[in-house]
Amino acid sequence: MHIVRYLFKHKLALLAVVVMFVLQAFCDLALPAYTSDIVDVGIQQSGIEDAVPEELSTATHEAILSQLSSGDAALFEGAYEFTDGHYVLKEDLSDRAALSALIEEPLIIAAGQTPAAEAGLRLQQAVEIIRAEYGALGVDMTDRQVDYLIHVGLLMMLMVALSCIFHIIMNFFATRTAATIARDLRSKLFNAVVSFSQREINTFSAASLITRGTNDIQLIQFASLMVQRMFTYSVIIAIGGVIRVAQTNVSMTWTIVLAVVAVLACMGSLVAITMPKFKIMQKLVDKVNLVSRESLTGVSVIRAFNRQAHEEGRFAEASGELMKTQLFTGRAMSLMSPMLMLIMNGVSVLIVWVGAHYVDLGTIQTGDLIAFITYAMTIISSFLMLGMMALMLPRAEVAAARVDEVIATATSIADPAAPKDAEFAATFGSAEEGVEIAFDDVTFGYPDEAAFTPVQAETGKRMKRKAKDNPEQAVERRGSEAVLEHISFKVQPGQTCAIVGGTGSGKSTLLKLLLRFYDVDGGAVRLNGIDVRDLTQETLHRTLAFVPQSTSLFAGDVSSKVGFGLDDVTDTEAAEAAISRALDLAQASGFVAEKEDGLHAEVAQGGTNFSGGQRQRLSIARALATDARGFLFDDSFSALDYKTDLALRTALNRDLSGRTMVIVAQRIATVMNADLIVVLDEGRVAGLGTHAQLLETCPAYREIALSQFSEAELTGEVKR
Repeated sequence: MHIVRYLFKHKLALLAVVVMFVLQAFCDLALPAYTSDIVDVGIQQSGIEDAVPEELSTATHEAILSQLSSGDAALFEGAYEFTDGHYVLKEDLSDRAALSALIEEPLIIAAGQTPAAEAGLRLQQAVEIIRAEYGALGVDMTDRQVDYLIHVGLLMMLMVALSCIFHIIMNFFATRTAATIARDLRSKLFNAVVSFSQREINTFSAASLITRGTNDIQLIQFASLMVQRMFTYSVIIAIGGVIRVAQTNVSMTWTIVLAVVAVLACMGSLVAITMPKFKIMQKLVDKVNLVSRESLTGVSVIRAFNRQAHEEGRFAEASGELMKTQLFTGRAMSLMSPMLMLIMNGVSVLIVWVGAHYVDLGTIQTGDLIAFITYAMTIISSFLMLGMMALMLPRAEVAAARVDEVIATATSIADPAAPKDAEFAATFGSAEEGVEIAFDDVTFGYPDEAAFTPVQAETGKRMKRKAKDNPEQAVERRGSEAVLEHISFKVQPGQTCAIVGGTGSGKSTLLKLLLRFYDVDGGAVRLNGIDVRDLTQETLHRTLAFVPQSTSLFAGDVSSKVGFGLDDVTDTEAAEAAISRALDLAQASGFVAEKEDGLHAEVAQGGTNFSGGQRQRLSIARALATDARGFLFDDSFSALDYKTDLALRTALNRDLSGRTMVIVAQRIATVMNADLIVVLDEGRVAGLGTHAQLLETCPAYREIALSQFSEAELTGEVKR
């Protein structure tokens, strides 16, 4: 069980919880016994606890003594001392219970009565005789009774106070442990997700990962807390209650057994009915999260196409399915309370009915019956709490399995066992030198996520073994079609390479393979002659700076977002200089300076307080602020006007002439001055060369160029 495994990682805290619960249970179970003493001894017996009189007249003392053997007589005589004309019990009496058993029958006989057969009735006879004896000696019974009630009442208050203290200490450890479990799981889940390649993200879906990191972990935290609070205490209090019942009256324990069986049958039926629905409920929460996330992300598109009603219907459908499932489980669970109350009240009536018969026979006293009822309700309540845990834990177990599924999944993109980072670093002659990029007969197809087996812990282990045995074939793909086929080209250090082609030709995919967001199916991608799979991801991503097709800006200020990749720069002045330089190169320093707070101007989540072109320039500046040796631009100039585009490319060629650049673009004007242009057509290389060469030799490139410029503009007869 996942929850138990989580708890056992915090053994000391769990031990503290158990110890506190044992002490609390001791205090709680003592209260019914004290209540019984108040009723039986304090009220019915006027504070007389046993058959040992505190004071005896001389006549009664001699009458009892005459019935005892020599040995018992010595014990009896040693217990009393003669004072003021009568006998008084010594305060240092060592064994009062033995003395009570010794003189109970002689006391009754001395009073001229016949001892009853039942022990309870004999005690009542002895109490009445002692009460009469006290009356004859002039003892104030009211004071004695009040003293006894105050004494027992103070003990009860002490038990209640100690129980509260133990409960507070227990609650501290239990809550802290549950919160720590949730924190650790969130950390592990987040670290696992951050390390995932796009393949694992697509397999789980972002909506499901969000649900697992929030709703599922909250369920685990709550269940961990309840296991400590309810389950542990229920077990301890049930065991203690059984022991107390055995001390009170064994003959009526069958009533408790009957009640426990009825409770378990009720809870078992509810579990059988609701468990399938609990499993479905988590998937429905995923679905609601997915629809909500899509609607919130695409709210502008929804409004633009007047699809509010349609999206409201989608959400209503997803939410309605979840509501129906929750209503079913809620209605089923609502039956639990009245059914269990019926069982508990029925058992109370049964105990009273059976117990009244035993009271009439003198087997037990009224206070003992009250204590028995209390202990019986305690035991039944403990099983009730265990039953509630039986309903709660399965849902938490489903959540825990979902969380562990993510944590146990090995990423398909893993660092090599023997990285060649040092060898790679030795290939550079200077700090300003660019990196050589080569695609060597690369073939790749996106994995068919639907064809993957479910991602479970065993899948993760298998993927790890596969990666270790054969790194080049670490990813199991079934049913995937080739997106790129036999791609080969090389970009020399310091060159600018442009990649053009029609929609879906695989341009962005080339950059994903270069960054190892995916691994190739065949061939190799190399940097300075070393396969990217032989480099650690940290080294790879420090070498190549990436500007994605869609701008991803996190909340914060301009300085922190542009300096996103400068965490390892400890020199504040150097970091600020790098940020300012990057903003200048990206043609972003102008609109940043216009902001009231400048570099400290707020950036909203997603950069929504900036225009599309401004967000794109901030995204470009974020990459340029690093000391990467190669820069990858994935259609990163599309939102820029031609003037800004030209100024940006001029600044890059001037200030980063030694660095390697790969630019994916749709505009021919953006790429026509590149040292190498790669033309892709349906996943294959349709042409390689410069702009002038491709106009002559590559029909696909010429077609793209003519769609943007006239023949005269391309040949230079008309100034562009």
